[in-house]
Amino acid sequence: MIATIALGCFVLAGACAAARVGLGPTLADRIAALDVALISLMGGIVAHAADTGSTDYLIVTVVIAIVGFLATMAASTFITAHERDERS
Repeated sequence: MIATIALGCFVLAGACAAARVGLGPTLADRIAALDVALISLMGGIVAHAADTGSTDYLIVTVVIAIVGFLATMAASTFITAHERDERS
């Protein structure tokens, strides 16, 4: 029961993040929304694992976390460099 509610909340958060990715208005907003979507996906996987007692997909959450972190770092570096170029 609780796992179903948690999964519903993660789906709702993912849908809100998807809307934010589409609406923008800035690149930083879209990157933050993608982070929220990834965290919602990870939360859904963990809630499913807790509900079923299966640990088969928990390594996927680790991979998603690493890829999400690296993508955020790369995007923030890009934004910073782009802003620096605009000032010059």
